[in-house]
Amino acid sequence: MAGTNSERILLAEGPAVILVEPQLGENIGMVARAMANFGLAELRLVNPRDGWPNEKAEAAAAKADHVIAGTTVFATLEEAVADLNFVYATTARNRDGFKPVRAPVTAAATLRARFGAGEKTGILFGRERWGLTNEEVALADEIVTFPVNPAFASLNIAQAVLLMSYEWMKSGMEDVEATPFQQVDQKPATKSQLLGMIEQVEEALDARNYFHPLTKKPKMIDNLRAVLSRPGFTEPEISLLRGVFTSLDRFSRRWAKGKGPQSGEGQDDGNDTASE
Repeated sequence: MAGTNSERILLAEGPAVILVEPQLGENIGMVARAMANFGLAELRLVNPRDGWPNEKAEAAAAKADHVIAGTTVFATLEEAVADLNFVYATTARNRDGFKPVRAPVTAAATLRARFGAGEKTGILFGRERWGLTNEEVALADEIVTFPVNPAFASLNIAQAVLLMSYEWMKSGMEDVEATPFQQVDQKPATKSQLLGMIEQVEEALDARNYFHPLTKKPKMIDNLRAVLSRPGFTEPEISLLRGVFTSLDRFSRRWAKGKGPQSGEGQDDGNDTASE
């Protein structure tokens, strides 16, 4: 998809994302990219295997430079969460009631509320191969787990961070169905405008002997009007369609009046009447 846009406001707030002993630099970079996509910026690493900074992480971050540049490294998880007021731990494993378990949407709402109250929050993500230990989960306040296929529940780090980052951004939107693309407001067509278009179509079809046999014409017109009145056209749509119908109508009426094709318009194939 499209990359960054320097003309837009860069969102950079919210909970810290904490990766515990991440192994691959590429995964760290993809996490940074996922965070940047949805407005998170604070990335904390606990004892990354390949050290930091990491060129592979920078390459995989796809221009999420502000996340990479602000990344901090800690020797232990205790140090990484020391200044935080509230922490979630992500896990796909059943922890036997070890902590309250929340769905992502609930967790994001809680994080948003605590962020609004001025608290510092974080989300823990475990190792690529085996996640978080029980001791590490114990440092969190609650657990967040994702509704996934129980027979294939494993998510990689970037996927998990992406899901939580998305829920974080959505929790701050007044309209959860909103998109970044603004809809152009278009005035609905009036019944008079709609009727004018329908009458234009009927006249054009009548000129081409579409309503055949005549005994069926009333029913055919009723069906036509039912179809054309269904979509709920806007004024620009009515204008567009009437322009199209006018263009086609000029061509069809020349034929219907026996003038034959104009130069370059082709030859009559004998199938000009729609009802034939």
